[in-house]
Amino acid sequence: MNLPRRNLLVVGSAVGALAAAGTAAATPAATAVGGRRPRTGFECLAEDGYALLEGQKVGVVTNPTGVTREVRHIIDVMNADERVDLVAVFGPEHGFRGTAQAGGSEGRYDDPATGLPVYDIYLQNGQPLADILTASGVDTVVFDIQDVGARFYTYIWTLYDCMEAARLARKRVVVLDRPNPVTGREALGPVLHSEFASFVGRKPIAQAHGMTVAELARLFNNEFLHTPVDLETVLMTGWRRSEFYDASGLPWVPPSPNMPTLDTALVYSGTCLFEGTNLSEGRGTTRPFELLGAEGIDARWAEAANDLGLPGVVFREAYFAPTFSKFAGKTIGGLQIHIGDRSVYDPVRTGVALLVTAKRLWSDFAWRPDNAIDKLTGSSRVRTMIDAGAGPEEVVAAWQSELAAFRRVRGRYLHYR
Repeated sequence: MNLPRRNLLVVGSAVGALAAAGTAAATPAATAVGGRRPRTGFECLAEDGYALLEGQKVGVVTNPTGVTREVRHIIDVMNADERVDLVAVFGPEHGFRGTAQAGGSEGRYDDPATGLPVYDIYLQNGQPLADILTASGVDTVVFDIQDVGARFYTYIWTLYDCMEAARLARKRVVVLDRPNPVTGREALGPVLHSEFASFVGRKPIAQAHGMTVAELARLFNNEFLHTPVDLETVLMTGWRRSEFYDASGLPWVPPSPNMPTLDTALVYSGTCLFEGTNLSEGRGTTRPFELLGAEGIDARWAEAANDLGLPGVVFREAYFAPTFSKFAGKTIGGLQIHIGDRSVYDPVRTGVALLVTAKRLWSDFAWRPDNAIDKLTGSSRVRTMIDAGAGPEEVVAAWQSELAAFRRVRGRYLHYR
């Protein structure tokens, strides 16, 4: 369905107000290429004197990425500003402070820096999450977390769950936008089938969605929520959807423990598929999702991958010893991904090609017994086609019609052009 759009807010700027909100003017090092400096949703909100939050008890869903360009956390900034009545913080997967590994959170505690109650909302949804919002005493739930552009990165589903719960609890939601770090040029990959919905994919969007969190919030509200929530989106100014994150001049703060760099984000929407196999996806190394491997794999895998001539990328034979997760403490063989031209690199196509070549070359290749690969790809199709001997191009061709349909829906919610 396509309900009428909810309120859309682009907050105007006021000269000097950002400093009054507790942030300083950008240094030359923080200025984007060409002198144009994109401003995040939080920067726009602060420059407008937090007018959108006036008279509201505010709770913020955030993590370590919720920072100003001077890397001061927005919780500290807002808590120190008398114009904001900040009463609660909500922590997603990995927690508010980001200390927990995948599949974990930090629990309920009081933040020692501000004294604010921090509520653990990881894996909470529906009425139980609505009850948490009600118990916290908030009127407005603000969301400010850096996404990485992949359907199975769980923060966007925390956003969806908070929107649904806020509707049940009769709260308002304000989404502060940040760049899609791998650009928002296009959507790539298979679209989730509803029977495979999980916390790594609640609703039918593409594997690499090519949207910002504010654009996704508008899509969620109009397409997926049975009754829309009271939603406001504070959009960025100056961001171009063709730009990678490093063009923004914003600091990179790891959104999760295994997303240390922009390089990780560039490959993640493809190589995270290896979580659904018995190969290491590089967790426990300094290059998660760029290093892939297992015991018994040698140089032939990198050679086979290079022979495919995939655009913008080459592969290097690599050996490594993960410190935790799969093959912890063992030296294993595999490859490292090296992106030469990220403007033509297709992470999802590359991920599928690596699955195909790994299965053909390594006799011990196996999918995880729980078929986690189906949740990651959004259906059983990728797994069954690879098992049947399909090549990378055949697998990619199989999802093109559903991807085209998603792109049409997506187009209605794109703001930055």
